[in-house]
Amino acid sequence: GQGAIIGVGAIAYPAEWQAADERVLAELGVSKVVAITSTYDHRIIQGAESGLFLQKVHQLLAGEDDFYDRVFHALGLPVEPARSGHDRNALDGADANLAHVHKQIEVDTLINMYRVRGHLIAHLDPLDWKEPVVPAELDMATYGLTVWDLDRQFIVNGLAGYDRLKLSDLLALLRDAYCRTIGVEYGHIMEPSQKRWIQQHVEGVAQTLTPDEHRWILGRLNAAEALEQFLNTKYIGQKRFGLEGGEAAIPLIDAILDDAAVAGQTRAVIGMAHRGRLNVLINIVGKSYGELFEEFEGNIDPGTVQGSGDVKYHKGFVGKFAGRSGKPLDVVLSSNPSHLEAVDPVVEGMARAYQDQATAADPGADHPILPLLIHGDAAFAGQGVVAETLNMSALPAYETGGTVHLVINNQLGFTTNPESARSSVYATDVAKMVQAPVFHVNGDDPEACVRVGRLAFAFRQAFHKDVVIDLVCYRRFGHNEQDDPSLTQPLLYQLIKEHRSVRKLYTEALVRRGVLTLDEAEEALNDFSRRLQAALDETRASAPPKPTSLPPAPAPAPVLPPIPTGVPAETLQRVVDALATVPDGFTVHPKLVRVFDNRAKLWAGGEADWALGEMLAYGTLLLEGHDVRLAGQDTRRGTFGHRNAALVDSVTGAEYVPLEHVGERGRRGADGGGAGGGPAGRFCIYDSLLSEYAALGFEYGYSLVQRDALVAWEAQFGDFVNGGQIIIDQFLAAAEIKWSQTSGLVLLLPHGYEGQGAEHSSARMERFLELCAEDNMQVADVTTAAQLFHLLRRQVHRSTRKPLVVFTPKRYLRGREAYSPAEAFTTGSFREVLDDPTIAGSPEVRRVVLATGKVSLDLLGARTAASVADVAVVRVEQLFPWPEEQIAAALSGYANAEEVVWLQEEPRNMGAWAFVRDRLASLVSGDYRLTSVTRVASGSPATG
Repeated sequence: GQGAIIGVGAIAYPAEWQAADERVLAELGVSKVVAITSTYDHRIIQGAESGLFLQKVHQLLAGEDDFYDRVFHALGLPVEPARSGHDRNALDGADANLAHVHKQIEVDTLINMYRVRGHLIAHLDPLDWKEPVVPAELDMATYGLTVWDLDRQFIVNGLAGYDRLKLSDLLALLRDAYCRTIGVEYGHIMEPSQKRWIQQHVEGVAQTLTPDEHRWILGRLNAAEALEQFLNTKYIGQKRFGLEGGEAAIPLIDAILDDAAVAGQTRAVIGMAHRGRLNVLINIVGKSYGELFEEFEGNIDPGTVQGSGDVKYHKGFVGKFAGRSGKPLDVVLSSNPSHLEAVDPVVEGMARAYQDQATAADPGADHPILPLLIHGDAAFAGQGVVAETLNMSALPAYETGGTVHLVINNQLGFTTNPESARSSVYATDVAKMVQAPVFHVNGDDPEACVRVGRLAFAFRQAFHKDVVIDLVCYRRFGHNEQDDPSLTQPLLYQLIKEHRSVRKLYTEALVRRGVLTLDEAEEALNDFSRRLQAALDETRASAPPKPTSLPPAPAPAPVLPPIPTGVPAETLQRVVDALATVPDGFTVHPKLVRVFDNRAKLWAGGEADWALGEMLAYGTLLLEGHDVRLAGQDTRRGTFGHRNAALVDSVTGAEYVPLEHVGERGRRGADGGGAGGGPAGRFCIYDSLLSEYAALGFEYGYSLVQRDALVAWEAQFGDFVNGGQIIIDQFLAAAEIKWSQTSGLVLLLPHGYEGQGAEHSSARMERFLELCAEDNMQVADVTTAAQLFHLLRRQVHRSTRKPLVVFTPKRYLRGREAYSPAEAFTTGSFREVLDDPTIAGSPEVRRVVLATGKVSLDLLGARTAASVADVAVVRVEQLFPWPEEQIAAALSGYANAEEVVWLQEEPRNMGAWAFVRDRLASLVSGDYRLTSVTRVASGSPATG
C-alpha cells in the first residue's frame, strides 16, 4: 500500500493581510486560507503522486466533481452550495459604483425570493420521502453572486432590525426564518402591513423555549399518544380514526386556545372531521375518559329505538378548556357527519351568533369568539364548500373576525395520492383566494408546531382575517383501523413503519439536551396509561344491563295545539309607520314611491298583501324583543321585487333599512323600544354570496345558537336549494335524531309553475317530504299573507325548535287572492288547513279537492270563472306534521261528497302525492273515492 502524512494548518487570512480591516478584505476578495501539506516517504509513495493527491484535494475544495452538491445531499440540506468562481468586483471608478448597485439590486431580489418562495425548500415532510428540488430563484448564483460575496456587506433596509448584513449572515437569517421546519406563504397578500407583520414576527426572532414549555409540549404528546395506544390495544379493530402520525396537533391546538384565553376570548367553536376527533375531545375539549369508554363499550340509552344516534367520531361536545395559563375557555366542538367539510359553514354560523350575542351585551366587544376549523388535506383541496366558506370570511353578513384553519396533512386521501387529488402545489392553495397567510410546519417538530399556532392566532387577532396552518405529518394506519394502506402505498407505508413517533423523537431530543431523563419521560407516559385503565375499569364496573327488547316505535308526529299569535292593532300600525318612514332628505326611487303608496292605501282600506304580511311578522317580533336575521340570494329586495326591505337613495346611494328603526321613538307617539317595554330586537337582512351549500350551512349554525331569534334563509328560486342538499340531509333533517341538536331555521323557497322552465319552477317539495319522520321538521305551503304572518310568529313563540320549510309564491306575492284582512293579524293563529272560503259545508258539493299552495288559489279562481258549485277546495297549508284531524274535520262538513281529489302542479313522481297518498287512503278509508290529478311522471320537474 501507500501512505503519507497529511498536515493541515489553521484557517486564517494570509499573514500579510491579518491586520487589515475585514470589510476591505471582503471588497478585495481576500479570503481565509488553509495550508495542506503531504509529507511522503519515497519508499511507499512518490513525490509526483503526493502532488496529485494535493491537487485532487484542491479541486474538491474548489467544488469540482460536484463535491459540495454530494455533501449537501448526504446531509439532507435543501439549498444550493455557494459556488467558487472568478470574483467580479470593481474597486474604483464608475464601473465600481455600477457594479455595487447591480449587486445590491440582486441581493434585494434574493431577499424577496426567500420571503416569497423560501417555503419550497423548508424541511416540512417528516418522512423525507421525496427528493427536495431547489428552485433557481433561491440559488444566489442565479443573481451573479459567488462565494466571494459572502463576506461582503449589503444594505438590508431594516430586515430583522439590521441596516447592513454580510451576505452569509443574511442567508443564514433568511433560511432560519423561511427554510427550516416552518415555511411561510404570504407573498400573495396585497396588504403591505400584513406582510410586514409576518416579517417582523419570523425574521431574526428567537425561537427558544423554556424547560417548562419543553415539558408541557412533551406532556401533550404523551397524552395524545397514550390515548391512541390505549384504544388500539383495548379495542382492536374498532374504527376510531386515530391521530397517530399527527399527534403534534394536540400541543398546537392547545397553544392556540391558551393564547385565545389569555387574549380575552370567551369561547372557541371548533369544527373538524373524524380523524383525531376522539383525541381532541379528550385532550382539548374536556370530555372524560369514562364518557368515551361508555361509547366504546356500547352503553346506550335503553329508551332509544335505533341506538346511540351516531358513531362516536361524529358527535360534538361542549366543554371547558384549561391550558398552561390557567385561564378557562368555553369550547364547543360541533357535531359533524362524514361529509367532510360540511361543518365548516355551520361552525362559522355558530361563531357569528355567539359574536352577535356578545356585542349585544357589550357593544365594545371585539370579536371575542374564535372559530377553529380542523381539516384534512384531501378534503381541504377537494371539497367546494371550503372555497365557499373562505369566500364568506370578509363579507358583512358572515365575517367572524377571522378563523384559524388547521389542515392535518397526512399527504394522502383515503387511498388517493396528492398527484390525483389536486392540481395545486399545496393542499392549502385554495386559501390564497382570500389572501390568508399559510404557515406550513413539520409535524415531527412539535416546538415549531406550537410556535406556528401562536403566530397564527396572533395574526388573526391583529388583522381579524383567516389564517391557515398546514401541519405536514402522516397517517400511521389506514383511513381507518380496519384498512391496509400498504395495498396502494407500499413504499410510503414501509417508511412509516420504520419511522418513530413524534413523542419518541422529541423525548430523545430533550434527553440529549438534558431537560429531563428518559425514565422521567417514560413514567409520564405510563401515568397516562394507568389513568386510562382506571377509567376503563370504572366504566365496565358501572355498565348498565344490556336491554333485552326494543321499545315501541314512536307514534307519528302530532300537530301541536295552536298558539295565539295575533298582535294588537296599534302595534301593527307602529310597524306600518316604520316601513313608511325614511330620514329627511332621503330620496326613495320613484317606482318604490308608487309601491309604498299602494301598500299604504291597501292597509288603510283594511287589507295587507303578502309582502306587508311578511314585514308585519318581522316587525312585531322585533318589537317583542326578538332578533330577526334573514339572508339569501337577492333577499333584501327579493327575487321578484316584493320585499324592498333595504332602500337605496336614488341620488346619493345611501342605504336605509326601515325595520332596523322600528323600535325608535317618535313613530305616531310611540315611546320607543319594544312592545313590552324592553329593547327592540335587531333586524339583520343580507344579500348573500351566490351560494347554497355554505350559505344554508351558515344560517343553520346561526340558528343553533340564536334560539330565540327568527333565522331564515331564502333561495333565489326554490330549485336552487338543491345546492345545499347535504346541509338539508345531514343537519336540517337528521341532526336532532343523530345528535339531539335542534334548530328553528326557516327556509323560504319560491315554488310554483309559471312557465319559467325546469330550473325555476319547483323547490323539490318531494325531497323534503321524504325526509319527514320522527317530528323532525315542519313543511308548509301557505296561501295568504295572514297565514305567513302567523306561521313565522309561531316559529319563534313555540317552545320547541324544529326547522320550518316554507314554499312561497311568485305571482301571488302581489295577487289579490293572497290578500288578508287587517283583522286577521290581530287575532287567531296559524291554521294547518283552510276550508273552502265560499262554499264550506255546502250540501251541493260532490267532490272535495285537496291542494296546497299556488295551485289551490289557481283552482279557486278557475272555479269562480266557471261558476262551478259542486266542487269544494280545501287548502292543506301544512304538510308535515300531517294535519290528519284537521283534514278529517274539513271533509266531515261535506256530507254529500263522493270523491276526494289530490291536486298538484308537479309531475306524479314529484310534489306531495307520494307523501299524501297512503295517508289520505287511510283517512278516507272507503267513505270517498280517492283520485289524483298531476302532471305525468317525468325526469324533469317542468317544461319550458
